[in-house]
Amino acid sequence: MNTYLDDFREKEIWKSGITRPALTPAASPLHQQRRELNTNQVKTSSLVDATVIYASAPPASPESLPDPTESQPQQLEAEGEEAEAEAESDTAADKRAEPAPTAKPWFFRNGEYYPRPAKIFSNRKARKQHAPKLFPHQDPHNDRVINQLMYVPHNYDQIKASGKLKTILLYNGLGPWNVKKGREVFLRSKCPVDTCELTANRDLASVADMILYKDNYIPTGIRRPSNRKQVTMMYYLECPYHTQNVKVPDAINWAPTYGRDSTIVPPYEKWHYYDPKVQQLEQDQNYAVNKTKKVAWFVSNCGARNGRLQYAHELQKHIEVDIYGACGNFKCSRSTADKCFEILDNDYKFYLAFENSNCKDYITEKFFVNALNRKVLPIVMGARPEDYEVSAPRRSYIHVDEFASPKELAEYLHILDRDEELYNSYFKWKGTGEFINTYYWCRVCATLHNEEQLRKPRWYSDLNDWWRGVGVCTTGSWRNFKARKDVISDD
Repeated sequence: MNTYLDDFREKEIWKSGITRPALTPAASPLHQQRRELNTNQVKTSSLVDATVIYASAPPASPESLPDPTESQPQQLEAEGEEAEAEAESDTAADKRAEPAPTAKPWFFRNGEYYPRPAKIFSNRKARKQHAPKLFPHQDPHNDRVINQLMYVPHNYDQIKASGKLKTILLYNGLGPWNVKKGREVFLRSKCPVDTCELTANRDLASVADMILYKDNYIPTGIRRPSNRKQVTMMYYLECPYHTQNVKVPDAINWAPTYGRDSTIVPPYEKWHYYDPKVQQLEQDQNYAVNKTKKVAWFVSNCGARNGRLQYAHELQKHIEVDIYGACGNFKCSRSTADKCFEILDNDYKFYLAFENSNCKDYITEKFFVNALNRKVLPIVMGARPEDYEVSAPRRSYIHVDEFASPKELAEYLHILDRDEELYNSYFKWKGTGEFINTYYWCRVCATLHNEEQLRKPRWYSDLNDWWRGVGVCTTGSWRNFKARKDVISDD
């Protein structure tokens, strides 16, 4: 037996868990691979079981969940006991009054369960403990998409009865957003909070509840609004390398981007499990059967600044890599894309889902659509390894930074190519959840109704530094990359 390859086979290229203190050097032993596979055999279940479990115990609304990591203020012992007693009493009352729903949350396909208004607590400690985590400073390591989708303000019945709407001014006009004036987008989406209206009338700038700027055109001279509760929001979709350099110090307090530390994250895709306890399922399909080719890549931009083409060429020295498009020897036009993806599914085991830039949280359709929705195992480059861990289904890809070199990556791919059980273990996530509609406008409207946070606005001291400062992007590997500083402050 080849001792080196046997040792290599034991390497674990998947790091389980949501957070990790530092990226393990790619050359260090990763010996948990087989143990994890054995553990997964115990944890896996059938899709029917997963659905039943989820239906009987859906996720609690975010406002009812305490934050165990948030330090509580020092208070008198009597007050603390009173708050705890109140919280326990309220929680018990909720359980008696509201039976567990039997439907999926509304944002799933065929979802029916809608959230109820948030509870209000008279005691300050209980109120803080149960506050909905909607903003980055409340939950900086989460994109909070689900929290925002399930948030309804405590007084929403009165808000609806009053007929008052939150006005959102789209400074760039309605066209760039592909929406209509008024409430249409909120009503059509069946938002839990739909008391908002869109307008492009700049004459309403002084009275609008929010002014939203889009990255394709951002005016100069933006200033803080005189109305302290008015929100100014800057929207970025592309990565910092491909967006306008904007200098608006202390004038922007919300920033929706693909980054998890953004106010309202519009991700390219959002994966959510039916039941977080069931993240792996036995599959009735062999994803390696009849596949005779190794690695494929569809690419047209040959000059990406992260050196992805150079990496692919180096990888070609150690394993078969077929490059389709302008940068390779194989042809695949947009008009024949369906045929190309059919070839990918039937013939290839691996696909290079390489982004054009290495920026934190920057994971696009190159991964979600071109690779993860196919019958191939994605090899990813772009965002940090920890970003993929929280954005993708568990054990669904391989990150290049888990290896010291393209040669070492190729050696592991050869092992997967020879071991169908190991290769198929990367597809056990299928059927455990779905890519959900994140309903961007619904979340904007709901979050805009969080009056407590509107009374305490926070501002980006330097939006440009937050968006494209040190540590946001790199032209090389993410290994041993240092974290960046925080650049958002209280008013």
